Amino acid sequence: TKTSINLSPEPTKIKITPMFFNYCLTYVTLIAIISSSKLRLVKSLSMGEPIKNVVIAIAMEAEAAPFVKHLSLESDDTFFPATTPFQAFRGQYKNCDVTVVTNGKDDVYGTGVDNVGTVPAAMAAFLALNKLDGKADLLINAGTCGGFKRKGAEIGDVYLTTAAANHDRRIPIPDFTSYGIGKIESSNVSNLASEINAKLGICTTSNSLDNNDDDDTLMVQNDASVKDMEAAAIAWSCKLTGTPHFGIKVVTDIVDGDQPTQDEFMENLGTAAKSLQESLPKVIEYVCGRSHEEL
Repeated sequence: TKTSINLSPEPTKIKITPMFFNYCLTYVTLIAIISSSKLRLVKSLSMGEPIKNVVIAIAMEAEAAPFVKHLSLESDDTFFPATTPFQAFRGQYKNCDVTVVTNGKDDVYGTGVDNVGTVPAAMAAFLALNKLDGKADLLINAGTCGGFKRKGAEIGDVYLTTAAANHDRRIPIPDFTSYGIGKIESSNVSNLASEINAKLGICTTSNSLDNNDDDDTLMVQNDASVKDMEAAAIAWSCKLTGTPHFGIKVVTDIVDGDQPTQDEFMENLGTAAKSLQESLPKVIEYVCGRSHEEL
């Protein structure tokens, strides 16, 4: 018979006492606090630096095309994963790297229309910011919107956002209510608003062009000046990546007016698109090379 000798050492047993557990928990918490403080310090310091890298998120290709042409931006087919419909156009302006991203056309449902709404907007913005790996100094969400007569909005008005929130994520459960609204503050751009003669206000977001009574209630609670289908989703992606952001929105229809939203939208889309194309170059002209504190 052969004698079997086990040469493996017995595993060391560590007794987890309450004191040891509290020590470990305190250590991990301190590391997290220090890391978070360093990140906030870096962000705070960078707010005083000149803006050199700007991402402009525009849902519809027709809205983006004149601006892309104006800045002579080139299509970059390698920017997004090949499996996505998103498009990117890149170039330089005033020593500032500019990337315009659009949501592309629908292929999932086979309609071929522009990918509007929160899902493609959030995904395109996040992938763009992730691709730039922290190099983006600012994201601007540009597009059309509905405006509110009660807040003084008129067709063709240009708004810069002060915050974005949702009005169609109704979750009447404690703690989930505020999550559903998901209000996120925009960068302070009061100086820019004065420079281009734009109005300031909160943008409220949903996945529908029209609105119902429940939407109306929440839009009032959100203190919204304008309404769109992307802003809150893009703000969420910016929040994840720590990217300063704001929206520039041009009014196509009056939400609390007398005309059906879709009719007024189609009637004024051309006018609003022209207003956007006049304002967006002025925005880029102003922000590039300035610090966030100067906006």
